[in-house]
Amino acid sequence: MKNHDTAEKVSTSQRQRNVSPHENRGTRTVSYTASEAKNEFGHLLEQAIHGTTVLITKHDSPRAVLISIDHFETLQEAPPQAKLNTLTEQFDTLLERMQSSKARRGMAAAFRADTKQLGKAAVAAAHKRPAASPSNAADKKSVNP
Repeated sequence: MKNHDTAEKVSTSQRQRNVSPHENRGTRTVSYTASEAKNEFGHLLEQAIHGTTVLITKHDSPRAVLISIDHFETLQEAPPQAKLNTLTEQFDTLLERMQSSKARRGMAAAFRADTKQLGKAAVAAAHKRPAASPSNAADKKSVNP
């Protein structure tokens, strides 16, 4: 049993190193890569059940969220104005991120770039994204008709 406890302690410290905690309107949000989520799903599920919002990223981009059924039902029952407020907050966050000095430098470089440089940047960006496949297309279909 002690070996299991030791393994759990190592696993917990690894999680702490790889997890990015965020605060969002009083609820705790943690972020895991897709690989970490796959390997530690039981732990993620427990976090979600206890009220933590679990953000799952793939290639450094948010791809999914795991929340408790209570949180989900609250979101489903939210009036349209609350949903609009949430979208406004998300937009403001994105806009703030886009107005960082790094983003400004990137846009300035893009406007100064010639066609050859833009082509290279487009190819590099395309290589960073996963290729579309029939299985990805099926995943993107909506569950609701």
